[in-house]
Amino acid sequence: MNDKKLIFSGIQPTGTFTLGNYIGAVRNWGPLQDEYNCIYCVVDMHAITVRQDPAKLRQNTLNSYALLMACGIDPEKSILFIQSHVKTHAELNWILCCNTQFGELSRMTQFKDKSQKHPDDINAGLFTYPSLMAADILAYNADLVPVGVDQKQHLELARNVAQRFNQRYGDFFTVPEAYIPKVGAKVMSLQDPAKKMSKSDDNPNAVILILDDKDTIIRKFKRAVTDSEAEVVYREGKDGINNLMTIYSSVTGKDFAAIESEFAGKGYGDFKLAVGEAVADHLEPVRTEFARISQDKAFLKECYTAGAEKALKYSQRTLSKVYRKVGFVDAR
Repeated sequence: MNDKKLIFSGIQPTGTFTLGNYIGAVRNWGPLQDEYNCIYCVVDMHAITVRQDPAKLRQNTLNSYALLMACGIDPEKSILFIQSHVKTHAELNWILCCNTQFGELSRMTQFKDKSQKHPDDINAGLFTYPSLMAADILAYNADLVPVGVDQKQHLELARNVAQRFNQRYGDFFTVPEAYIPKVGAKVMSLQDPAKKMSKSDDNPNAVILILDDKDTIIRKFKRAVTDSEAEVVYREGKDGINNLMTIYSSVTGKDFAAIESEFAGKGYGDFKLAVGEAVADHLEPVRTEFARISQDKAFLKECYTAGAEKALKYSQRTLSKVYRKVGFVDAR
């Protein structure tokens, strides 16, 4: 690779991306390809830390891969692959598990949260998940990792593990830094704007999926929770309107002042309709491209196979050096 900095990011195959996934993360990944060396991954191995229906997981993984391409990830510019196709992630994970402290893993808030959600399946993989995430990143000596608020703790663990390994075995791993996108807002639930939009929400009207059709998107926005003031302004205490303004700003490029001016004297009905139409129109090219890619199974397989080959070649060099550093006998 050239001397550009390297970015690594992964996304779980838990179904269609939400508008929150798209605005907050995925749509920002495409433009990064011109400025950085980019490695993107569908992290299906992480997905099985909670129980999955095998057929759904397989389909969701393929859909997630096709969606990343539809959102602008170019397999010719980036390395784009499926995690379980690249064995070095699991192999490096074991080395890093042996350089991660039990106390560090037990303090992970996501482990505590998911343990409460799945009390009948608190498995070892769920506990050591952050070590596998560290392996994902360190296998490529990534310089930067785009992270949301909920992943900052895991990135900090990856940094700690890299530093500990370097102290024990000599400088080797690049200590990754967080990449905070210049654009990308936090999108909240349409029905409970105090919490983040999530595809696990029990209320389908709370979530916009990026493959929802135009009528569905507009209908969900028309039902969005607002307040009784009927004034489109961004200020404290107006969580519902603040969320809709954030979304509208994200897809139109208009700042809050311009939005307030545009809807001065107009009701919430007009505003919600405008937000719905703007989001639906913005997502139309993604839906069209996804339909094209996902129907061409041979092309899709060609892309993820080539991506895995590139990722394996790159990460195998890292793993071989790690094996030598920890004292394993060279197999060749």
